[in-house]
Amino acid sequence: MEGFFDMLIGYVRISTDGPDQTTDLQRDALIEAGVDPRHLFEDCVSGSRDDRAALKAALDYLKSGDVLVVWKLDRLGRSLPHLLEIVADLEQRGVGFRSLTQSNLDTTTVEGRLFFSIFGALAEYERALIQERVRAGIAAAERRGRRGGRPRAIDDEKLNAIIKALDTGASKAAVCRNFGVKRSTLLDTLARIGWKKSE
Repeated sequence: MEGFFDMLIGYVRISTDGPDQTTDLQRDALIEAGVDPRHLFEDCVSGSRDDRAALKAALDYLKSGDVLVVWKLDRLGRSLPHLLEIVADLEQRGVGFRSLTQSNLDTTTVEGRLFFSIFGALAEYERALIQERVRAGIAAAERRGRRGGRPRAIDDEKLNAIIKALDTGASKAAVCRNFGVKRSTLLDTLARIGWKKSE
């Protein structure tokens, strides 16, 4: 794979709310690295945003044999999983990726591909740990008698009393007043349990 990459495509991003409001530093570094200024794509938007027009245009423009070059990793992905997703997609398309300030992060080299595979393994490990903690938390809550989801607005004891009152002719308005329940909560609860007034 090394040696087969030629066209360098640059991506530059500054955050609209960040202290660095100019792309000059990134542009100069990319041009010095060999990126043609005509092949530079620039976004002025927060990294957490999905709708980055220039990034989409750059990714669409890339073809097999090209290399996407950024100044730093955080210019590209909004998170580690997002970054890995982009790099994996580039690799499938035969496109390389290079970060100028992190010299080991260059998928046109064996070392760079190794680093990204380690990143991927770490991200997978982190996901597994999170899932394990969530499952353990749910199991602990269930042992204490709690179930997942939001707590019910009307507990079982109060609900039984409400249904008994409704079945004996009390109006919903009276029930709401007497039991201190909002009308919308009462209607939602009755719909959930499928209660209908007996004729």
